[in-house]
Amino acid sequence: MAYEIRLAPQAIRDLREIYQFIQAEDSEAARAWFLGLEAAILSLDSMPYRGSITPENPSLRHLLYGNRPHIYRILYSIDEGLARISVAQIRHGARRPLRRG
Repeated sequence: MAYEIRLAPQAIRDLREIYQFIQAEDSEAARAWFLGLEAAILSLDSMPYRGSITPENPSLRHLLYGNRPHIYRILYSIDEGLARISVAQIRHGARRPLRRG
């Protein structure tokens, strides 16, 4: 089953900020890395359960992208009834964990 991928406004802002931060417009390597991040997000449509349940919130999962020390967490939820993946945020792995909730 293919799931629909929806990005929350925060996730869209996160992607824009990451793109600017890594200067993907000016670097082929950075652009390739960013396109890989986008591909990882879009690949959730066919394999949404490969991401682990987050320690902060059992209703969220996270898919890790990148190599240490530059790992990003793609935080998302799965709605089986609507066959939808909702990407909430994309956070650098070194950031503080989400608040429990």
